[in-house]
Amino acid sequence: MNLEFFQSIAISVSNERSLDVVFRNIVNGLAEDSNVVLARIWLIAPGDICHTCYWRKGCPDQTKCLHLVASNGRSLYSEKWPTSIKGRYKRFPLYTYSRKNVSASGKIGYIGGTGNAVLRNDIYENPDWLLDTEWAQREKIASFDGQPLVFRNETLGVLALFSRKELDQALLIMLRTFASNAAAAIANARAFEEIEQLHQQLELENEYLRDEIKEAYSFADIVGQGSSLQKTLQQIELVAPTNATVLIKGETGTGKELIALAIHQRSKRKNNPLIKVNCASIPKELFESEFFGHIKGAFTGAIKDRVGRFQLADGGTIFLDEVGEIPIELQGKLLRVLQEGEYEIIGEGKTRRVDVRVIAATNRNLEKEMESKQFRQDLYFRLSVFPLEIDPLRKRKEDIPLLARHFLKQNCRSIGFKELFLKKEQILQLQSYDWPGNIRELQNVIERAVILSRGGELKLDLPEVYIIKKPPNLPQRIKSSGEPGEVMTSDELKSLEKENILAALIKTNWKISGAGGAAELLGMKSTTLSSKIKAFGIQR
Repeated sequence: MNLEFFQSIAISVSNERSLDVVFRNIVNGLAEDSNVVLARIWLIAPGDICHTCYWRKGCPDQTKCLHLVASNGRSLYSEKWPTSIKGRYKRFPLYTYSRKNVSASGKIGYIGGTGNAVLRNDIYENPDWLLDTEWAQREKIASFDGQPLVFRNETLGVLALFSRKELDQALLIMLRTFASNAAAAIANARAFEEIEQLHQQLELENEYLRDEIKEAYSFADIVGQGSSLQKTLQQIELVAPTNATVLIKGETGTGKELIALAIHQRSKRKNNPLIKVNCASIPKELFESEFFGHIKGAFTGAIKDRVGRFQLADGGTIFLDEVGEIPIELQGKLLRVLQEGEYEIIGEGKTRRVDVRVIAATNRNLEKEMESKQFRQDLYFRLSVFPLEIDPLRKRKEDIPLLARHFLKQNCRSIGFKELFLKKEQILQLQSYDWPGNIRELQNVIERAVILSRGGELKLDLPEVYIIKKPPNLPQRIKSSGEPGEVMTSDELKSLEKENILAALIKTNWKISGAGGAAELLGMKSTTLSSKIKAFGIQR
């Protein structure tokens, strides 16, 4: 063994990213020398076979030990190289006692536990110092050298060499240097493997999240069968495959973000990012930085570079929620991105290009804001290439049972309760409410009901006064001043009366006559109420 010998092995492992290959190249390289009987590597790792380990009785710490990870050598009597990492010596305890107490059974553990090297050039005279005396004599072993594998002051393991030739001081120095290089190669390979493992984990997580998003936001989970929703879904089918800008209009809580996600998932950009920006949550002075990014030092407080949302969305879709909140002075720059696909990072001074589809949403009346000069007319028309109007829940009564059952099933599963069911009168109660908070409020009401039920009977918590005194869809057509209001049709009056009767029946738990009954609450005879219930086809 000489310097070139060790250098060739070091080069073979210096840029290797696989731990197994690093281990194999080290021991195989050392075994190329005809005087090397055995070269082995142990690494410190958590204790794993403590209950069956040969060294268990004297092990001072079962939380970690030395694991044999590589072995090779040259035998005088066998053509088969000893490459097995199984058997009696596959694990060694870690010891921290003094050098003078190092024994045959404790030499590897001492090196790993203390980080000190051990050299013995007297094996010929003292073969008993090795655990297998017969093997030592048969293979004519003269020297043993054990070097700690230390990287950045951390002992990673042990490199052991059994040689038929005595190891002189010059060779010992080269072995120490080689052990340091080997430790660095092992640490690098371990880091590469950990990075690769994390990369694969992230890939799996991303795949899982993509599948989860597809499942969560597929058309199958946009719940409802009403004509209003079906019309919206048809419009999504039409616009999704294009690159047209979409403006989703609707009250808070109507599911505008869900619609935006459905459009993205049905588009050609579905495998690229969907970046959401809640414009209502961004301070006025930070809009430009949030949208387009900035470089370090561009302004006070810019302590590092920031990537803008449009850059993140390149090749994909950006969802501008509450787009009406964008300051008027920034709307021109947004219009430029929409029209030209160009923008500048704050402080950079050069123009960048971006390919982004924009989906915007608002609960504000942008037409009125255009009239008051609070929203640019040209930006509005550029955003509303394909407008989508989402009806509030009070105009989608037929979808309430489906939505409620969907949320009920979701919440029972997430909390771990057995599946609960809505009674008919509870569904009617839900349909009798006006839902000012729309779908989001319905979801919250169902979640609260599941929590309060504790797995038992489901009880809804709705403002009963509102249900009785102000039935849903009640038009504000009679003015308090006594002035004539808007005239209602006969069908509207019948619908209003039916809903009012339903509310009274729910309030009285379907008691029609007698004290506290629905007839008394409505101020009519019980026989008249019974006739109306039959005429309207109302069933419990």
